Amino acid sequence: MSEDLSARPVRVGLIGLRHLHPRAYMAAFRAAGGWQVCAAAEADAELLDAFARDFQVAAYQDWRRMLEQEQIELAAIFLPHAECPEAAVACAERGLHVMVEKPMAANSRDLARAVQAARRAGVILTAPYVWRCHPVVRQMKRFVESGILGQVVGCEGRCAAGRVHRYIEGKAAWMLERRLSGGGPMFNLGVHWIDLFRWLLEDEVVEVTAKNVKVNPAYDIEDNSFALAVFARGTVAALDISYTVPDAYPHGRDLYLGLRGTRGVLAWSPSFEGVREKLFVCSDAAEFAWAPRREIFFELEAVEGYGGVMGVDYLRALRQAIRTGGPPPVAAEDGLRAIEVAEAIYESAETGRTVRLGSKKDQGGAGEE
Repeated sequence: MSEDLSARPVRVGLIGLRHLHPRAYMAAFRAAGGWQVCAAAEADAELLDAFARDFQVAAYQDWRRMLEQEQIELAAIFLPHAECPEAAVACAERGLHVMVEKPMAANSRDLARAVQAARRAGVILTAPYVWRCHPVVRQMKRFVESGILGQVVGCEGRCAAGRVHRYIEGKAAWMLERRLSGGGPMFNLGVHWIDLFRWLLEDEVVEVTAKNVKVNPAYDIEDNSFALAVFARGTVAALDISYTVPDAYPHGRDLYLGLRGTRGVLAWSPSFEGVREKLFVCSDAAEFAWAPRREIFFELEAVEGYGGVMGVDYLRALRQAIRTGGPPPVAAEDGLRAIEVAEAIYESAETGRTVRLGSKKDQGGAGEE
């Protein structure tokens, strides 16, 4: 009798631990079920030993040796962004599925090579843009698709997520070096909202105008990044992304998502891993006539791990894609497009000019080598 692959845990190897998220993902893998993290690779011996001891996984200082020695199906990569594409290509060439922590690379050129390698190998390459899986976001998308907002003319995304000392204390100081990280908060955090607005609107950014603000001269990334991103159908998204939220701010994050249309508005201040969320909806649509202004509350399950419920749902969807051969919850091309938009934002901030983006094919997102 043939083995039922759908019931077998997906074996995972982690590549890189000098990041804030690997430990949180261990809890998410456990909560999602159907995963077995069996090995981890990290050049920092002290960091590796502590992780292997805490989670009872095989330890390797060289990720290449881990790939040779371990029978894994998914490589989860948490390396400095500049090093992610090389590892992703090597994993794809071995026939492994790959999850790369966003933004997946330090530049779009290197990521495009990884995308092509995954296509050639016929494996999944994905990034955990977990916000797509949040119940509130899914409801927002249903509202957009239903037409209660009318034509969406404006979006607003704010993400201020803690000062830079958290990267230093978390042994991820490379985040503050642009050659390794690719950039500051816009490159590391803003890509979440870039991806989310693309997904909500089912549209592409074609033009950006931006301004970066630098406060601390000790590192070469921006502290704050502000951008106006124009979509092909005319929607304008305002992005306010930074590392300068006060330490005393609730939950250490200031998050906001809003959409405004010709007939309605959606507004949400997420709590990230919270269990109770509130979405404000206002619409002139006929189906809202009895109550044009509403607060919709979401009672969520308390789940440990990165992203809470949305992180676990992402991993469940990824496991389903691996076992069935279906599409992943987020495609590699989506990660590539988010980086392309972020790069245009940096170009605009550095030149003082509005920057237009080419088509996906021009940017390497959908073309052939």
